[in-house]
Amino acid sequence: MTARMHDGQLSVDEELAGELIAREFPALAGAPVTAVPGSGTVNAIFRVGDTVAARFPLAVISRKELDSEASALAEFAAACPFAAPVPLGIGSAHERYPSAWTLQSWVSGEAADPFSAADSDEFAADLGALLLALRAVPAGDREFDGRGRGGVLHDHDEWMTHCLTRSEGLVDVVGAARAWRRLRDTPQAGAHVMSHRDLTPSNLLVQAGRLTGVLDGGGFGPADRSLDLVCAWHLLSAGPRRRLREIVSASDDEWRRGAAWALQQAMGLVWYYETSNPVMTELGRSTVARVLDDPDLRG
Repeated sequence: MTARMHDGQLSVDEELAGELIAREFPALAGAPVTAVPGSGTVNAIFRVGDTVAARFPLAVISRKELDSEASALAEFAAACPFAAPVPLGIGSAHERYPSAWTLQSWVSGEAADPFSAADSDEFAADLGALLLALRAVPAGDREFDGRGRGGVLHDHDEWMTHCLTRSEGLVDVVGAARAWRRLRDTPQAGAHVMSHRDLTPSNLLVQAGRLTGVLDGGGFGPADRSLDLVCAWHLLSAGPRRRLREIVSASDDEWRRGAAWALQQAMGLVWYYETSNPVMTELGRSTVARVLDDPDLRG
């Protein structure tokens, strides 16, 4: 069972997941169902047999929302130059589990972490290839949906104030506040582009220090072109970070806004998951430290 990280979090274990999967998808009845440890903060994830992943949201999600995610996921998988899951089906809410849920193809690999490939120019090049491929997808008449990160930096001022207050003793809150004030005023750096929108280590699969797969593409859509650059501070040290910047030809404004989004995301991780998911807290702390120590962001 997934560790409880949120108020009102839904619970699902291997037995219940197996029953729901067999009920909705009889062809999978009897397939082994194994919980994926540390699988995420939004879904409980189970491996079903060798080729299928079941994702059970930790909060109630409608079938309509998951239909939209499945469409985005399929578009993302088609555009991604690395392995990515494709949608296989949507399961209905049940009296024992009140949310819709999904099946996707299983993509093998080891989740990245903030440090193991941080000094690799090759890994930076892989991330650059990913960003360029996603940005090449035409947004058409689609616009940013207004949800979460990816719009106006100033819209997150209240949240950042809250996070700074809650993070006393966990990170350098004075430095983080100073950096946010400086970075949040960076002007928009061009039109929105198609973006993954959550390029954190847990969504990136690696092997021998190279990127091999990308998970959680259901949020694929237009957003601030700087947003996917959060991976630069989540995953890379200074040298490879500059290599990534060169590959995507990021302007000063684009780069600084990327750092702002990374700082905004990281500050939410630092305190929120302090007891329930220490791995996410450590990611937040390491990202904040990289933003504050980055010589290209000072002044």
